[in-house]
Amino acid sequence: MKVSVSQLLAEKKPQIFSIHAQASVMEAVKEMNERRIGSLLIIDDGKLVGIFTERDVLCRVVVLGISAESTTVGEVMSKNIDTFHPDVTIDSAMAHMTETRHRHVPVVEGDEILGLVSIGDITRYLSRNAENEARNLLNYFTGTYHDS
Repeated sequence: MKVSVSQLLAEKKPQIFSIHAQASVMEAVKEMNERRIGSLLIIDDGKLVGIFTERDVLCRVVVLGISAESTTVGEVMSKNIDTFHPDVTIDSAMAHMTETRHRHVPVVEGDEILGLVSIGDITRYLSRNAENEARNLLNYFTGTYHDS
């Protein structure tokens, strides 16, 4: 059975963390640090307009030596963002994220933001699934497997 990103989101019980484009980079970094997350969605009038990531901080602020206090998120956020439809399989999502080097991708249906999938979410899901499959195989071969 192919697992979709919407199934992954349902299991993850997603929260959508966002910040306004007018917020300072420092405010965004503090928010990300406090929540222990790697990105924030930028939503304006209910529409997804960008994403602000750890990479944006490093490549567009720190390396250039610009002030995190006086620079707004809107000035340095990623504006051309990829999104996934909820029906995309996690295998396809992982392949796309690996190819594009995007670690955080919003899941969107029409104009509705359903959540955000990270490469970490996918690897955790796959790891758990592999452990369950290994346990089921072991139980099958030892005669303790019960198909429900």
